[in-house]
Parts: sequence; structure tokens; C-alpha cells
Amino acid sequence: MGQPWAAGSADGAPARLPLVLTALWAAAVGLELTYVLVLGPGPPPLGPLARALQLALAAFQLLNLLGNVGLFLRSDPSIRGVMLAGRGLGQGWAYCYQCQSQVPPRSGHCSACRVCILRRDHHCRLLGRCVGFRNYRPFLCLLLHAAGVLLHISVLLGPALSALLRAHTPLHMAALLLLPWLMLLTGRASLAQFALAFVTDTCVAGALLCGAGLLFHGMLLLRGQTTWEWARGQHSYDLGPCHNLQAALGPRWALVWLWPFLASPLPGDGITFQTTADVGHTAS
Repeated sequence: MGQPWAAGSADGAPARLPLVLTALWAAAVGLELTYVLVLGPGPPPLGPLARALQLALAAFQLLNLLGNVGLFLRSDPSIRGVMLAGRGLGQGWAYCYQCQSQVPPRSGHCSACRVCILRRDHHCRLLGRCVGFRNYRPFLCLLLHAAGVLLHISVLLGPALSALLRAHTPLHMAALLLLPWLMLLTGRASLAQFALAFVTDTCVAGALLCGAGLLFHGMLLLRGQTTWEWARGQHSYDLGPCHNLQAALGPRWALVWLWPFLASPLPGDGITFQTTADVGHTAS
């Protein structure tokens, strides 16, 4: 029998069901945006230069978004293929009975991925893969550019929302944006109006969630923490903001946000990590 859609496969591939649902939602957003731009009120009125800049920004955001999604899904953050035998003698190592292997510090077993993850942060439900040592950088960049793309789409849908607002009362519009399913089921909104309201709601909510996630993980990034360590108040790996940025994003940490394929190799291996105690002993 095949493995359940909701679980990761044995070769490290991400779970398929979350990817399918996310792809379907992205397709719905794209279709609605195409309908509004082609058959609806069209994009906001802009001059030639502003229009060219907007197209350049859209292409930049989309390329970064798709590139980071690809890197995130292709990077296996697990212990698969990592030689751990004979290395589990240091402080912080543990034995995972599910994987039947010694695992290094900061690692954790994911029940969804069915394997231990190096420097595990959390499991991303939308993309069906854990966030760990090897894919933390594309995950952060993905949050940044996803928020930008969703906000851009919300702006492009603005003329259609304005036309709808002029055709209905503010109370009707508020109900449509807050309760689009109820308005559709009660016959107070057409299918086209429902689609516009639903896509706008999900884009705005998605942008807010991505923005909040980016702020939260930005805080963890500067502190050298994972979500698990933050929840337990652990600061053992905080080497200062500059060193923490380099440890997670590589030496070109300031530029990786601009292009997903920029070379910026990580200084570590995901197995051994320098601690604040090590820095203190070196200084002394």
C-alpha cells in the first residue's frame, strides 16, 4: 500500500496533500486575478513608467517566490544520508527510537515527516515539509516574498473592489468581505462577487500571516534560536546578531533576500554548533 497523502515519503519528498491544496488555492487566486485584469475593471490606472516599474516588481516578486519554494521543497533537512554513526558522543546528543539512530543537538523527530530533522524548527503544514538547517534560508525568503506578492495582488484587485463598493452599500460590502460564504449561500452575492471577496480575504490574511511569521522568525534569527528553543527559553546558541545571521544565511546574508540562487554557503554542517559557552572559553 502507498503511504498516506498527508505524510512525507521515505525518500524525503514532501507530503503531497498540502502541496495539492496550496497549489489549488494559488490557482484560484491566479484565475481570479486574471479575470479581474482581463474581463473586469482592470489594473489600477498608472502612467507608462509606473506601469513598467509595477511589471518589473511583479516579475521580481514572482521569480523570488517560485525560486524559494523550489529550493525549500528540494532541500531535505532530515538526517537521511548524513553519517552520524560514531559521532553521538558529545553533549546534547540523543537516541531516536523511531529512526533508530543517534541524533545531534537541536535535532527533533517529526511525526509527519517520519524522520529526525537537523536543527528542527517546525513543520510547515502548507508545504508539507519540516523547516530545518538546510532549508531555513529559503523559508525565510519565502515568507518575505509571499507577503509581498499577496499584498501586490490585493492592490491589483482594488479597482474591482471599488466598483463593487460603488454598486452596493458599505454594509453590504462589509458583510461580503467578512462573510462571503454566507452571502453566497443566502443568494445575496453572485458567484463572481463571492470569488472576488474570497480571494481578497485570503490574500490579505495570507499577507498578514506571512508578515507576522517573518517578524517572529526574524527575532529568532537574530537570537540564534529555533521555535522549540524559544518556547523553552534556551539561549545556548546566541552568538550575537551578526554571527547568528551568518550561521543561518551564510556570509552573504544581506543579499540572499534579493535572489534565491545567490551562493551563500552555510558555515556549519547541521550537526555541531558553537555555543555561548564555547565563545566564553575561547575569549578567556
